[in-house]
Amino acid sequence: MLSRLLIKNYALIDNLDISFGRGLNMITGETGAGKSILMGALGLVLGNRAEGKQFFDESKKCVIEGYFDIDAYRLEEFFAEHDLDYEKETIVRRELSVDGKSRAFINDSPVTLAALKLLGERLIDIHSQHATLQINTEEFQLFVLDNIADNVTYLEQFKQELKKWRALEKKLRDIREEVERANAEQDYNQFLFDELEKVNPQIDEVKSLEE
Repeated sequence: MLSRLLIKNYALIDNLDISFGRGLNMITGETGAGKSILMGALGLVLGNRAEGKQFFDESKKCVIEGYFDIDAYRLEEFFAEHDLDYEKETIVRRELSVDGKSRAFINDSPVTLAALKLLGERLIDIHSQHATLQINTEEFQLFVLDNIADNVTYLEQFKQELKKWRALEKKLRDIREEVERANAEQDYNQFLFDELEKVNPQIDEVKSLEE
């Protein structure tokens, strides 16, 4: 759950700090009030790419922070896989510089934009006018089915077994590659040995040949 959104130097916003309560929160306003700007800032902190003019004051960097209560989200495995500190209240931060550089942080640990986007997909669902197209995707259908069937425990077990299987598969692949390298080396060494057999070198032959 998004509990707080902090925006500094973004678009028309100099400094804004919004806190959200549990349950339904609504932001209303006429055209031009800034609703889309808030969604744009939220999108950036969830991993969207920065496009267009982003700065209220181009002498300063843009900073957007999202505070999320993730206690019920079962994201411990995600944090472990990405070597991140797990916190029940996780802070996601995005920093944009005027020169076009962008940095992302999860609980003050630097992460790639891809990792930030991967986490963002697990934190918030944004429903737009074309969001219904998700219904046609296999991933979304499985997501809904697993949630209705309460398959969380089975999914976690499957993920663990799949992780073990992939590790064993990689080990087997490495062993096969090592065997191929050894066979290739054996063939080369056998070729050299056969060539030496044909030459049939003799003791002190180098000395006699030099003479």
